[in-house]
Amino acid sequence: MKRSTERILTTHTGSLPRPDDLLALLYARDQGEPPEPAAFQACARAAVADIVRKQIEAGVDIVNDGEMSKIGYSMYVKGRLTGFEGESGPPISPSDLTEFPEYTQRLWRDRPITKMKTPACTGPVTYRDRDAVRADIEDFKAALVGVKPEETFLSAASPGVISLFLKNQYYPSHAAYLEALADAMKEEYTAIHQAGFLLQVDCPDLAMGRHIQFADVGLDEFLKNADLHVEALNHAVAGIPPERMRLHLCWGNYPGPHHRDVPLRDIIDVVLKARPAAVSFEAANPRHAHEWKLFQDVKLPDGKLLIPGVLDSTTNFIEHPELVAERICRFARAVGRENVIAGTDCGFSTFAGLTQVDPKIIWAKFRAMAEGARLASQRLW
Repeated sequence: MKRSTERILTTHTGSLPRPDDLLALLYARDQGEPPEPAAFQACARAAVADIVRKQIEAGVDIVNDGEMSKIGYSMYVKGRLTGFEGESGPPISPSDLTEFPEYTQRLWRDRPITKMKTPACTGPVTYRDRDAVRADIEDFKAALVGVKPEETFLSAASPGVISLFLKNQYYPSHAAYLEALADAMKEEYTAIHQAGFLLQVDCPDLAMGRHIQFADVGLDEFLKNADLHVEALNHAVAGIPPERMRLHLCWGNYPGPHHRDVPLRDIIDVVLKARPAAVSFEAANPRHAHEWKLFQDVKLPDGKLLIPGVLDSTTNFIEHPELVAERICRFARAVGRENVIAGTDCGFSTFAGLTQVDPKIIWAKFRAMAEGARLASQRLW
């Protein structure tokens, strides 16, 4: 994994808006009307090529495939794993939103995500659709022909976040369910690593899980559960060098009040137990922008680096490059410039069709990040 040894590098969290034609195919497949495989593959490959080009043109150094083939950063696994035939029940409702029902209704009204199928685990979990991850890898490789980003990554759902969205109705305990998910997802993690890409494991459960699953219990119980999730993840990625992995955590990529979010200070010890060397997290939105100060007190373990969000992924404000530079410099002065890569709070389309920010504004925000990183580099070198 490259570090910011000569200048501040830039990246993002993963998901980007899918084009309309691909979006239609993704939702048709989700509703049980799978498109003709060759047509889907051609559409996905074209979308990946386009999204890679746009990232590079916008000044992103460490790029990915935009998660074009996935209906959601966690839900996509329901088509790749066995055992998911039941129904998880009504959509998850974060505790911060339940206090404001009128706003919640307005937030989700007419959103495609409300139609997305959320099966439950009703049988043994194994990895079955190896063609899907192979297609993701080959589409990304094809898109990289003729371009030279600083580095590349592909994302995959962590065992913990899968368990958060796809409920267990089969295994005797949560720990047993996590173990099965870890054993199954290990195949996808390994495939991404062996293809030569950085592996990003998405772990919103380590933060968002507090105000979704554990809103009515004590912090200690939540932290015990988070420890279980990290243990399962570490088991699944045991064969991959830490420096070839990054972890993303967040408190939920929605424009809600977020006053129930667990503080980063409360979870940082658990997060740093995870094997991935890089930690990507929200640091731009108004609920967490102050938490950079934590790293004045918490020593970053040897080998670790930070990817703080310097762009808010839920607002159409285009951050000023001076603000981006200021955010980068705060972290750089706390943990060392070589240990900071500029990133985004979360993905810009974590579920296909759920895009809070206008696509053209997304690219303008990325350009602002690149300019802010340039300004920060001038000040830090």
